[in-house]
Amino acid sequence: MDFESLFQFNFRPLCLYALHYMGDTETAEDIVQECFMKLWEKIQQGTEVGNRRAYLYMTVRNRCLDQLRKKGLKTESLKPYDTYGIIDDDDAVERAQTEARLWTAIDSLPPKCREVFILSKRDGLKYEEIADELGLSVNTVRNQISKALKMLKEGAVKIFMFFFA
Repeated sequence: MDFESLFQFNFRPLCLYALHYMGDTETAEDIVQECFMKLWEKIQQGTEVGNRRAYLYMTVRNRCLDQLRKKGLKTESLKPYDTYGIIDDDDAVERAQTEARLWTAIDSLPPKCREVFILSKRDGLKYEEIADELGLSVNTVRNQISKALKMLKEGAVKIFMFFFA
């Protein structure tokens, strides 16, 4: 795949991927553009990049984590579980795409449900903290988390049935 096609097919998915780390569309787009430029420079220098999609997903993820660390935000829960080993390019793409699909599914949740779910699972807040922050009861927070998990599970089953039935 030539570079232009690579850009056209991957820019938007990579922006969505970065958006979930950064929470800001403009910052996410800037990061993705920087990563494409970095890849372009490598190619122009004659450096062989075997799996360019894997390279882009991992570079975007790492750039997002770097920016979050610079802001003093905790990133431990955002680290890939494979940081202690070396993974091949195909595995890196598969994991990044799986994570991107998960975030797409989370985006499809109703707004309040999504907000509560993200505060709990991404930001690590306890139900009481979420309730205080959003002015909800703890029971409402518990129900919203349960609803989100149920919807995500149903979505995963539909995807599985589509591909493997």
